[in-house]
Amino acid sequence: MSPLDPRRLPGGRLLLIVVAALAMGVAGTYQFVWSSIRVSLGASLGTSETALGTVFTVFLVFQAASQFPAGWVRDRYGPRVPLLVGTPLLAVGYLWTGRADSLNAVYLAYALGGIGSGAVYTVAVNTPVKWFTDRRGLATGVVTMAYSGVSFLLIPVVRRGVETALGRTLTLLGVGVGLAALAAVVVLRDPPENWSEGDTTSGRGNASSDETDASSGETEPDSATTGEEVDTTRRDERTYSWRETVRTWQFWLLYAVFVVVNGVGLMLVGKVVAYANAVGLPAAVATASASVVAATDAAGIVTVGGVSDRLGRVRTVAASLVVSGLALAASTVAGAAAAAWPFAALVGVAALFRSPAFAVFPSLIGEYYGTARSSENYALLYTAKVWGSVFGGTVASVLVVTFGWTTSFRVSAVVLALAGVATALLRPPQT
Repeated sequence: MSPLDPRRLPGGRLLLIVVAALAMGVAGTYQFVWSSIRVSLGASLGTSETALGTVFTVFLVFQAASQFPAGWVRDRYGPRVPLLVGTPLLAVGYLWTGRADSLNAVYLAYALGGIGSGAVYTVAVNTPVKWFTDRRGLATGVVTMAYSGVSFLLIPVVRRGVETALGRTLTLLGVGVGLAALAAVVVLRDPPENWSEGDTTSGRGNASSDETDASSGETEPDSATTGEEVDTTRRDERTYSWRETVRTWQFWLLYAVFVVVNGVGLMLVGKVVAYANAVGLPAAVATASASVVAATDAAGIVTVGGVSDRLGRVRTVAASLVVSGLALAASTVAGAAAAAWPFAALVGVAALFRSPAFAVFPSLIGEYYGTARSSENYALLYTAKVWGSVFGGTVASVLVVTFGWTTSFRVSAVVLALAGVATALLRPPQT
């Protein structure tokens, strides 16, 4: 595949970001629309809470596990091959679920949908990492916010549709996500090897002063940069293979934090409607909570992800995870007191400050380990979602059945806040 010169595109790199965001958004429907599908699907198949939790886990495991091979292929052969695999699978997952008459059929459908989602996700999230240097956190945040942002628009429609026509709604959803992902197959490309931000009129007109300093062997840190980070261009000069990456303690700390971020977040995303129903909140509040979580998840990614460009990536994630844990704990108090709208607001705050890790971590991986292998290195980190999904799906269902909703969510809130404290220990690898 020939490399793309963004000057030949209307809007330059902006078109790449828009199309990557669209692809990211349709891939994210499997995760964020699930809470609206699960009740009607469970009633249709006559399945238990634990079985429904396992469907979610199956999707998440396959979505996370598929990203490393997809990222490995993308870094070597470009984005089109993984997109050509992922796009039809995105459609098949919903189409098959809409016609499924057994739990095993749903497991298989969501496994295929998970592979498709993983392939599309890893291409989309690493597109801004490869094309941007100066505003990498913001650009990555814009793409990543679509992962939940598109679902925010779809949740009310899907929730109404599945209550009256489950099969038809899922069929239309499958056709829609497949067609939307085709745009990424046509448009997305990686930059030429010798390309730099100064080569395009989109974004900044000239190469950054940091790039100039790096080429002369001198690097001036940004005024917001602390000991936790170094200049991105200089860091990109040192490329780590995935084998070298896993030998650094920074990777494993990031991995542990990502397990927690995914596990607690997926518990919230997948069960917020059921949680609201269980504590006796009105149905309208339950639906609103799912929409609020999807919307604030998206908002947190782009706003706080952009802030990380100025305040520093590590301190931004550390602070946001602590705030997220506190908000989640407060939501259990509101739920127990039957304070409906405060509950919806607090779960929204928890999602707002949990999600920035998904914008910051891809950028951090590119800065710590280089952009040339950023797809495979971030995909390797993303396998933490496998373990997070086991907790957010099956294990969380078992905890809820054993200890109740409130206790399960309070424990999760504490673990999330502790992950924020651990993040503050990060420092760049020594080269």
